[in-house]
Amino acid sequence: MIFQFGFYSSLLLISFSQGILYSVLLLVKAMNSEIKSNYWLAFFIFLCSLYIAPWMLGFAGWYDNQPYRDFLFYMPFQQLFFIGPIIYFYTQSLLNSSFVFNKKEALHLLPGIIYLLYSLGIWMYDTYIFEGYYFYANGADKDFDSWYQKAGLVSMIIYFILSLRYYNVYRKLIFQVVSYADTIVFKWIKTYLLAFLIMLLLPIVFDILKLVYPVLESYKGNWWFFLFFSIVMHYIAITGYSNPIQSAIPFKMSFFEKNPILLLENNSFEETIIDISYETFENEISPEIASWKIKMETLLESEKLYENPELTLTDLAKKLQTNSGIVSKTINQGFQMNFNDFINQYRVDAVKEKISHNEHKNTTLLGIAFDCGFNSKATFNRAFKKHTSLSPKEYIENISKI
Repeated sequence: MIFQFGFYSSLLLISFSQGILYSVLLLVKAMNSEIKSNYWLAFFIFLCSLYIAPWMLGFAGWYDNQPYRDFLFYMPFQQLFFIGPIIYFYTQSLLNSSFVFNKKEALHLLPGIIYLLYSLGIWMYDTYIFEGYYFYANGADKDFDSWYQKAGLVSMIIYFILSLRYYNVYRKLIFQVVSYADTIVFKWIKTYLLAFLIMLLLPIVFDILKLVYPVLESYKGNWWFFLFFSIVMHYIAITGYSNPIQSAIPFKMSFFEKNPILLLENNSFEETIIDISYETFENEISPEIASWKIKMETLLESEKLYENPELTLTDLAKKLQTNSGIVSKTINQGFQMNFNDFINQYRVDAVKEKISHNEHKNTTLLGIAFDCGFNSKATFNRAFKKHTSLSPKEYIENISKI
């Protein structure tokens, strides 16, 4: 097997081989940890590695020699219609522990499957019927046809938008159902979606640059695009492999409603409707909500449930012997807050109470925050400033002046 090592082929070979390596490592990690999201990320990195393969092998001399030339022609390395759905499945499996790949989800892969069949049909016709280059008479690889590249880009943009919307809906939900939302809103989600967006912008940016620098139209000029693409792929692979976070909140959602209603499944397999658009509720509350509001305040003050750093809406509902929907509605309408902010307000008040008794002089402020239910310094500082308009340090300084 030939491989002409050079500046262009060698750099892409490193990117390709590292991409394949990380896809295998992610696959092994998925099998050992049973975290489904790693399967999808492994598949995504594998597809990205295949995407740069024709350019790498082209610089290695494959397009100039047989049978390598035919292999590149008839092997569909660039599976553009699969990349978008795979990143969408990765987003869902990372954020939703109830995500299952079923027949409905498989429909998203239909365009990619059709393209595979299209490639197979071309190979069979040229090889067994025409016995020559009928479809490849112009000597150009079908993977680089303008219609396919543009359709693939449109497909990926659509699935990027779906992934972004899914994350935004999840983010609203998580603030409604857990008291530690800041730690599972996932900086990683925003990071890899931004990296994927850069991938989508790269061909657009290079098309614009080609108008200014025509040299980029050449075979070597296009190499720079694949180099930058491989750098972004590497970043997603490395940071994705080191990301240990997986959501344990199962839910269902619909994209077809203006304000999606999410069905939260609790441990008893019941489904509770959680309205994430609580801001639209009226200020006037019903007698039922007012009654639950009093019960909730009494329970939280007497049992100090907020000291549990992993307190959830379901936990509070069980203590009140009701369902999560009623508790969520009571907090939203009765207190005009989401669950996360509601519990953090109790935690902030508890910290302020301890400060008023000068406990911060005998122990660290962070230690006090942990005792009151916060699980990280960043969450504590953010919540404290949100509820007091001051940082913890500024608040203590103000107290000292009195």
